[in-house]
Amino acid sequence: MRCPAKFVWLILWTVCVAEDCREPPPRKETEIVSGSWTEQTYPEGTQATYKCRPGYRTLGSIVMVCKDGKWVSLHPSRICRKKPCGHPGDTSFGSFHLAVGTQFEYGAKVVYTCDEGYQMLGEINFRECDTNGWTNNIPLCEVVKCLPVTEPENGRIVSGALEPDQEYTYGQVVQFQCNAGYSLDGPKQIHCSAGGVWSGDKPKCVGISCTPPNILNGYPIISKEIYKANERVQYKCSAGFEYSERGETICTASGWAPVPSCVVKPCSRPVIKHGKLYYDYRGYFPANVGQYFYYYCDHNFVTPSRRSGDYLTCKRNGWSAEVPCLRQCIFDYLEHGHNSYSAKKYLQGETVRVQCYPGYSLPDNQDTLLCTENGWSPPPKCILVKTCAKSDIEIENGFFSENIFTYPLNKQTQYKCKPGYVTADGATSGLITCLQSGWSARPVCIKSCDAPVPENARIKSDGTWFKLNDTVDYECQQGFESRNGDTAGSIVCGEDGWSDKPACYERECITPGIKSYLDAEPKHNKFKVGGVLKFHCRERRVMLGADSVQCYHFGWSPNLPTCKAGQVKSCAPPPQLLNGEVKETQKGEYQHSEVVEYVCNPRFLMKGSHKIQCVDGEWTTLPVCIEEERTCGDIPDLDHGYVRHSAPPYHHGDSVEFGCNASFSLVGPRSITCISGKWTQLPQCFATDKLKKCKASKIFASEGNLLDKTEFDHNTNQSYKCRGKSESKYSVCINGVWDPRVSCKEEVLNSCPPPPQIPNAQDMTTTVNYKDGEKISILCQENYIIQDGEEIVCKDGRWQSVPRCVEKIPCSEPPEIDHGTIQSPGSAEERREMFEPKKYAHGTRLSYTCEDGFEISEKEIICHMGKWSSLPQCVGRPCAPPPEIQNGAVAQEKDSYLYGEEVTYSCDEGFGIDGPASIRCLGEKWSHPPECINTDCFDLPTFNDAVVIGPKKPSYKSGEQVTFKCLQYFQLEGPNTIRCIKSRWIGKPACRDVSCVNPPSVENAVILDKRSRYQPGERARYECIEPYALYGDVEVMCFNGSWTKPPQCKDSKGKCGPPPPIDNGDTTSFPLPVYPPGTVVEYQCQSYYELEGSSSIKCENGQWSEPPKCLDACVVSEEMMRKHNIELKWRPDKKLYSRTDDTIEFRCRQGYYRRTPLHTFRATCQQGKVAYPTCG
Repeated sequence: MRCPAKFVWLILWTVCVAEDCREPPPRKETEIVSGSWTEQTYPEGTQATYKCRPGYRTLGSIVMVCKDGKWVSLHPSRICRKKPCGHPGDTSFGSFHLAVGTQFEYGAKVVYTCDEGYQMLGEINFRECDTNGWTNNIPLCEVVKCLPVTEPENGRIVSGALEPDQEYTYGQVVQFQCNAGYSLDGPKQIHCSAGGVWSGDKPKCVGISCTPPNILNGYPIISKEIYKANERVQYKCSAGFEYSERGETICTASGWAPVPSCVVKPCSRPVIKHGKLYYDYRGYFPANVGQYFYYYCDHNFVTPSRRSGDYLTCKRNGWSAEVPCLRQCIFDYLEHGHNSYSAKKYLQGETVRVQCYPGYSLPDNQDTLLCTENGWSPPPKCILVKTCAKSDIEIENGFFSENIFTYPLNKQTQYKCKPGYVTADGATSGLITCLQSGWSARPVCIKSCDAPVPENARIKSDGTWFKLNDTVDYECQQGFESRNGDTAGSIVCGEDGWSDKPACYERECITPGIKSYLDAEPKHNKFKVGGVLKFHCRERRVMLGADSVQCYHFGWSPNLPTCKAGQVKSCAPPPQLLNGEVKETQKGEYQHSEVVEYVCNPRFLMKGSHKIQCVDGEWTTLPVCIEEERTCGDIPDLDHGYVRHSAPPYHHGDSVEFGCNASFSLVGPRSITCISGKWTQLPQCFATDKLKKCKASKIFASEGNLLDKTEFDHNTNQSYKCRGKSESKYSVCINGVWDPRVSCKEEVLNSCPPPPQIPNAQDMTTTVNYKDGEKISILCQENYIIQDGEEIVCKDGRWQSVPRCVEKIPCSEPPEIDHGTIQSPGSAEERREMFEPKKYAHGTRLSYTCEDGFEISEKEIICHMGKWSSLPQCVGRPCAPPPEIQNGAVAQEKDSYLYGEEVTYSCDEGFGIDGPASIRCLGEKWSHPPECINTDCFDLPTFNDAVVIGPKKPSYKSGEQVTFKCLQYFQLEGPNTIRCIKSRWIGKPACRDVSCVNPPSVENAVILDKRSRYQPGERARYECIEPYALYGDVEVMCFNGSWTKPPQCKDSKGKCGPPPPIDNGDTTSFPLPVYPPGTVVEYQCQSYYELEGSSSIKCENGQWSEPPKCLDACVVSEEMMRKHNIELKWRPDKKLYSRTDDTIEFRCRQGYYRRTPLHTFRATCQQGKVAYPTCG
């Protein structure tokens, strides 16, 4: 086939020049092509327009064109880029980070986090950049909060405290502080952490306590098991030790402060009574243990070794001689007694037995003399033997019980009082003793009364006897009164006995004034307590009020009735009773004298008359229903029975029903009821085959009743009729007994007058009579309490068991108990009152708590009429076996130990106890146990200038000792041994250089044979240069590292010999044969002698100046006092020796009177003489 040329060209162009696109425009990730692209091919030049996908954008159009069979972009630079969202926004107290993407553009995701201590509100913590911008709201961060913190018991919050129940924010700190006497157990402060919880638990405030301090070389004066905060302990140090700070320590939260300790006590300069140190020894005090010093004693005094001088050594417990100078007494004469012909010397504290002539004796019938610091005691003088005569004394209202007339010294005799009289201590007899001063006491018999015997009364005293003018109170029994009409009285012990008899007489009521329109029966002038007076109205009048009244201990009650002429009014429905209701169905109107009875709601108890009466249009007083708070305890067990249903707790009025087990039958009421906290009586379950049968009553066979058997089984209900009666009676056989009793006799129940208005009880104005057996519960007014029961009972036509309403008596402060405390009141006001004496109202209950480790018997005490109930006890709990210690054990260990029980530890061989060996059970815990430590000692200590005697060992056992010695020229001070005590060396030998160098230089003298060093005891001799003479010792001695006093070389002209002696005195220094000019010598007088003039003399021009005098002491003679019938005024003084110018006061002996002027009884000692006054 041939084609036209034009057609062929068109085909060639199409094939070679223009090529179609065989696919639709490409799909892109960020762009969407517009339009529909469903063709198979697309010609050259076809354009496809794109638009950006959501979240992307571009500038200008994006176009692709079909070219050469391919789709190409017209504007290659134009692309869809992610759409930006801008900054996502910051949040306070937080930050964010890019979780997806690198810029804030479409598809990006930012995640927010809160700063530490802050938390995010809500669950979404991110924002994403989408087509519409950022999603979600910017998250919010709020501060983390912690729950409120309360104050610890016995403590407080001192910082960071907010309003109560307000939360705390992150970082807030709460600091705690305990009250006085308590310490923190736990952290002092806590902070609110980033997690919203507190950094620690709230601390506790525990009572500060300390165990007894362990004092090395000391001990507490008074010790107890536990000490509370701020309690003080005084302690003493062992001999040779003294306080490091002070002698007491205080229990604090950190223990004992200051820490009690005792350190070795150095010896201070000794105060030598009746003596002095030989040298001044300046700079040597306080002295160390082992140092010694020479001293000498005064005239008439010697050392314990009976020498004039000796050495005092400083020891651990003080100076070696407690009394360095002792009195030396010479026994050479006994006045009025047997004497030896040789004088003997006795040391202070020694005694000598003496023998007086017949009829003479030492004072107080002694037979020995004691050498004391002041000489012989008593003085060596026998005095006439003292006797006492009965005629020297009179016993008013008494007499001597022995026939002896004269009694020797120290003899006792008995005296007795007449009937109705007693001694000062209440006995019927007494004893007196013959003393040197006469009878020991003047017998006294005072008027007394035996315990009175009451009549119908109670004595308010437990005494068995009473002194003159003592008063005794009594109170009458119920229904009785004293003569003057009171229910209490008092009597007085007088010269003739009791002023009256504590007797009470049965009370009587005078018949009251009765109106003319009333008749009263019976017609008496007086009625005894319990008597009833009944009334009737005359002239057909209607009675308003009670138809009878009763005589009580407080008078007639209720009030007398009146009689009304004419019509009486009816009453509206009875009033509503709070917590109660009317027992019967109410009516619209009630006639005069109609009675309505009330009952209380469950759990309420009725007080007062449960019946009210309509009286001329008015109802009598309503009772009161009070809530009974007392509940009953567990249901009592019923033998062979069970409770059908129970639902505790059991309130007043609740009942529970019982049943019996198989083969048992119930006898009694099926249920018991909770009444005022107590269950009513239980029924009984008897074995069915053991139940007794009832015999047929004769009434069953008579009175027209048919009898078909003679015995009836338990629970049989039998009916019968009485003669002349149409109605039947019923009785049930209950375990062999008919209930009610089978009888045709009419039971007549007596009626009682309306109940009384008891003084200080609730208002109970009622006119209703009650039958025998009925009861009424009484309620006292506020601040009064009922006595003698809470109910009155109608019995035999009168009210009986009438109680009294007495005023409540408060209690004083409650007593304390060992190991326990009263729980503190809760309010601030009550806490303030704790520091003031307080009264507690009747009925107050207080609780006690025990210390840790103790349990209480009963927690509460109750105030009842001014007295607290019996106190509880805090009993220590037992302890488990004591704790184990290393290298030690307890012998015969038990499983349990009682409170206060002690155990003792012992250590293994080679170990020793460190601390007290015994510990005590302190209530579920033990006191601190000791430790067993290695007691061997190892390295020997070294001491200056000392060496060990004997070979050394590598170790030493506890108790071993090592001896040291000093090197040449050194002298030991203190012990020369050390001892191994519990791995420590005890002791410290000291070697002191006691040699001497360079004897002291003396002016105008030379030292003969002078050496460089001198041993103790060696001497250096002096020689004076012509023409000087030597005064003093020619030699000096090396003594304890020092030289004795050197001599002097002076001009020999004007020297003096020994100082002149004086009577009753001596020089204070040892006399020398020669004294240089200008030397001063001092004198002193013997005891009780007074020095007159200058106490010192001086050597001048070869002569001593005028020496002083020792004026005689006055000796008060007991013989002279006896001759003048006088005695020393101040008996406790016993002053027999007096110095010159001392005043001595006398008085007349008992039974003597002054014969000389009053001023002579104040005598003055003059030159050893005293003028005695006279009594006759």
